[in-house]
Amino acid sequence: MSRPDTLWLRQLGRQPYEPVWHAMQAYTDVRDSNSPDELWFLEHDAVFTQGQAGKAEHILMPGDIPIVQVDRGGQVTYHGPGQLVGYILVDLRRLGMGIRELVTAIESSIVNVLADLGIPAHPRADAPGVYVDSGAKIAQLGLRVRRGSTFHGLSLNIDMDLSVFQRINPCGHQGMVVTDIRRQSELEPLSQQELTGMLSTQLADVLGYKQCREVRGNSLPDLSEV
Repeated sequence: MSRPDTLWLRQLGRQPYEPVWHAMQAYTDVRDSNSPDELWFLEHDAVFTQGQAGKAEHILMPGDIPIVQVDRGGQVTYHGPGQLVGYILVDLRRLGMGIRELVTAIESSIVNVLADLGIPAHPRADAPGVYVDSGAKIAQLGLRVRRGSTFHGLSLNIDMDLSVFQRINPCGHQGMVVTDIRRQSELEPLSQQELTGMLSTQLADVLGYKQCREVRGNSLPDLSEV
């Protein structure tokens, strides 16, 4: 089983949550030892997602935002406009990595991108994700491993309506403060496309790929070609 040289990137724009989630599941179910490793970057319509360990009491006031019970680890989080979501579909066995190493690589990549934007940030041993120096959370993580491969991934807050996070206990932490790039930087927030380029390059480097290349057309994969 040879290690791939290329990490493939799809930029999917604005998408509803559930079709993309089911596409991740399907890709993971049909892939084999020759299937490409991929990153899918996008923005979602507003949705709360509840992980496998999720407890109903952490959803306080969902209002008109739908709640989707999903198969990633962790508790409840929010996805919506102004947030960059990255799904990481890689074969851990082929990379020779464990899930803890992957989480560390993702967190390090986000920290490096934020440092390039002048935002000091760090992970926490007791709560996956990335936090700024005030303790506010700026990026979320949640993964699933099936058949030795991963799906789900990360979300990085760019320029959001942060009041939505007050409707939940983010990632199961009561009173956790959430922030975004706009509130932490004096610079204009980069576009999703610019941040996707920075973060995909970082992830490819930290995970040991020789290059990150964009898939022509940037649509969800045709499973007959996986």
